[in-house]
Amino acid sequence: MARILITSAIPYINGIKHLGNLVGSQLPADLYARYMRARGAEVLFLCATDEHGTPAELAAAKAGKPVAEYCAEMHAVQAELARGFRLSFDHFGRSSSPQNHRLTQHFAGRLAEAGLIREVSEKQVYSHADGRFLPDRYIEGTCPNCGYEKARGDQCENCTKQLDPTDLINPRSAISGSTDLEVRETKHLYLRQSAMRDQLSAWIDSKTDWPILTTSIARKWLNDGDGLQDRGITRDLDWGIPVRKGDADWPGMEGKVFYVWFDAPIEYIACAAEWVDAGKGSDWERWWRTDKGAEDVRYVQFMGKDNVPFHTLSFPATILGSGEPWKLVDYIKSFNYLNYDGGQFSTSQGRGVFMDQALEILPADYWRWWLLSHAPETSDTEFTWEAFQQDVNKDLADVLGNFVSRITKFCRSKFGETVPEGGAYGDQEQALIADLQARLDRYAAHMDAIDIRKAAAELRAIWVAGNEYLQAAGPWTVFKEDPARAAAITRFALNLIPFYAGLSSPFIPDAAATMAGAMGVDPAWPDSAVAALHALPPGHAFTVPEVMFAKIADETRAEWQARFSGVRS
Repeated sequence: MARILITSAIPYINGIKHLGNLVGSQLPADLYARYMRARGAEVLFLCATDEHGTPAELAAAKAGKPVAEYCAEMHAVQAELARGFRLSFDHFGRSSSPQNHRLTQHFAGRLAEAGLIREVSEKQVYSHADGRFLPDRYIEGTCPNCGYEKARGDQCENCTKQLDPTDLINPRSAISGSTDLEVRETKHLYLRQSAMRDQLSAWIDSKTDWPILTTSIARKWLNDGDGLQDRGITRDLDWGIPVRKGDADWPGMEGKVFYVWFDAPIEYIACAAEWVDAGKGSDWERWWRTDKGAEDVRYVQFMGKDNVPFHTLSFPATILGSGEPWKLVDYIKSFNYLNYDGGQFSTSQGRGVFMDQALEILPADYWRWWLLSHAPETSDTEFTWEAFQQDVNKDLADVLGNFVSRITKFCRSKFGETVPEGGAYGDQEQALIADLQARLDRYAAHMDAIDIRKAAAELRAIWVAGNEYLQAAGPWTVFKEDPARAAAITRFALNLIPFYAGLSSPFIPDAAATMAGAMGVDPAWPDSAVAALHALPPGHAFTVPEVMFAKIADETRAEWQARFSGVRS
C-alpha cells in the first residue's frame, strides 16, 4: 500500500484567511489527500497555524489580548473553518507547540555543530516611539522595486521581491506609524545557505517532474545576482521559540527568538509528533526519518508561489544541513494567485471573500467546486461573481443535481423507491460504459499528476455524459411502449449515482455523501465503469434526495457582489 505524506503551507494565525489563501494550499492538498485515501493509500495529511513572528504580535496588540491567548483563540477559529470546508487534516497543529520548540532548537544545534550558522553584527531599525528594535515585518514603506507603498521590511507583497528593512523608501513603524526611526547595531544568527548552494542546486535539478512554476522560482533565487544568500534566522521579539542549541544556552543570543521562517517549516515534522501525542496516531518517525521507514513515503507539499523559496531552499538547507536522515519533499505543487473581482485578495487589507463569510452564504461544496475547477495552476486567475454564479448553476445544479433529481423522481413515480428489474442493457449502455471507462482512466491520471483543473474538467465531462445518456435514452418516453426497456434504462442511470459519488467525493464530499446515502451505499472509488454500473441490484432500496444544489439567482449574486465590494472591517 502506498504511503503518502501531505503538507499544506501553514497559514498565519493573524485572522481569518480569504479564498485565495484557501485555494493556494489547503484546499488542493485536501483534494489530493481525499483522492489518495480513496485509492487505498495510507495518508498522513498535516497542517497547522503559523503562530510566531510579527503578524501574531501585531494582530494580538490590535485585538488588545496577550499574544498567547490570541493565538489559542485564532487556532480554534481556523480549525473550525477548516472543518466547515471539510478539510480532512489528520492533525491541525500549532507552531507554538512544545514539540516544535524542541525540534527547532534541535535543528539549530545540529546546524551550529555543522558550521552552518554564523553570528552577524548588523544594523537594524530601532523605533524611539516604540522603544524597541523593529523586526522586518514591523516596518512598512515604499518598495524600491515596484513602488508599492505598503511593502514590508522582508518582502514586497505586490512584486514578491525579497527586501531588507533598510531598502524601504520612507520607512515607518507598523506598530505606531512613527517615522522617528534610527539604525542601530545588534547581533543575529544566519543560516549559511550559500555554503549549500551546489547541493541544493543539484537537488532542484533532479526534480524533473516538478511544475515549472516551482523550479523556476527556486532557480531564480539560486542564480540571480550573487546567488543564494545566507538568511537570518533570529529576531528581536518577545513571542517565539527562544534561541538555544538543543538543550543548551546560546551565549550572546539571550532574549532573542528564532525567525518565524526558520521554525514554521519545522512544524510540519513537529505536527506529526503532535498527532501522536494527541492519541491520533503512532510512530511519527516512520513518516519523517528515512532510517525509521520514511524511505517508502512519498512526500507532497502544497503552497502558493510566494512560499516556494523557503520550501525549495531554506527548509531543505535545514534538513540537509542537520546531517540527519530526515525525509525531503518529493513533489512541490505550487500555485499562482487567485485575484478578486478586478483587484487582489489581501489579508492585510481585508479585501475579498473570507472563509467565514463564504460559509455564511453557501455550503462548502459550492466553493470547493468553483475554486478547485479554477485553481491558479499555470497563471493567476480571477474570481468574479458572474463566473461563480454561472459555473455553480451550470455544473452543479443543471448537470449533476438535475441528473440525480430527474432519475430518482422518475423511478419513484413509475417503479417505486427500489431499483427496477427487467429489460436488458443494449448498445447505448455499452457505448456509455466504454466512454466512462476512458474518462475514468483520464480522470485518475490527472489526479495522480495533481493536474487539478484537468481533473475537474474530466469529472464534469463524466457528469455530462450521464445527462446526455438520460436525455437520449428518454425512459419517460420509452415507458409508454416498453416498460421493461424503461426499467433497464432507469436501473442503469440509478447506478451512475454511486459511480458519481465515488468520483466526486474528493471535490465535493458533502454532495457525494448525499448521493451515496440516498442510494444506500458508501461513496467508494470505482474499480471500473463496468463494475460500478452493477453496484445496485434490482430490488435495492433508495431514497430521493432533497435538492442538492440550489441555483444562484441574479438578484442574490448582485447582492453578494455589492456586499463584498468593499474592505472588510
